[in-house]
Amino acid sequence: MKHHEHLRNPMKKARALGAAHDGTHHFWLQRLTALALIPLGIWFVISILCIFLHKDDPTVYLGAWLLDQPYAAIPMLALLLAMFWHAKLGIQVIIEDYVHCHCGKTILLILNSFAYITAGIVSLLAILKLHFGL
Repeated sequence: MKHHEHLRNPMKKARALGAAHDGTHHFWLQRLTALALIPLGIWFVISILCIFLHKDDPTVYLGAWLLDQPYAAIPMLALLLAMFWHAKLGIQVIIEDYVHCHCGKTILLILNSFAYITAGIVSLLAILKLHFGL
């Protein structure tokens, strides 16, 4: 330790820096995706309840609902992408905070990104297939 290092404010080290050195940006992304999930989650629950309460065969109607209606496909896509992004950020924080082996941490962060990006792409393709019949 240098002679005057103990006199520095600890906030200098902590301000906006986490393990990935972008703590503030990560914090706000996590909060924004959580905020987006509130109305999208409410919309999804109400939509599913309406489908199951008003149709004889809800599974057939659920496919038609996504296939025919852009007002359903767009928020469904937004819900899934926000959900996967939020989950990726949350798992990333857990890995950064609790995995201490640098090599293991790196591997897990890569797998985390790969898993959620793959899930997002698969969801996007599924919704596009249902909506446009691709």
